[in-house]
Amino acid sequence: MPIELIILIASLLVSWLVFNWAFKVLKASASTAISLAAIVLAMQLLFGIGPNQLFQHIIHLPETLGKIIFGK
Repeated sequence: MPIELIILIASLLVSWLVFNWAFKVLKASASTAISLAAIVLAMQLLFGIGPNQLFQHIIHLPETLGKIIFGK
């Protein structure tokens, strides 16, 4: 077998594996982004909590959990 054919087969295999990996990462990222958008939209429509308020609560989450766990 000529070396060029071996290199071609190896490069096709590596390209296929990288493409498969990239597709799985993009699929997972897109589904996470859609889920987050749905949660934020539901919070805004159902409870009137805007993205800024939600973000402020996320920033203070470690402090809040510390108060709950340690009773401070």
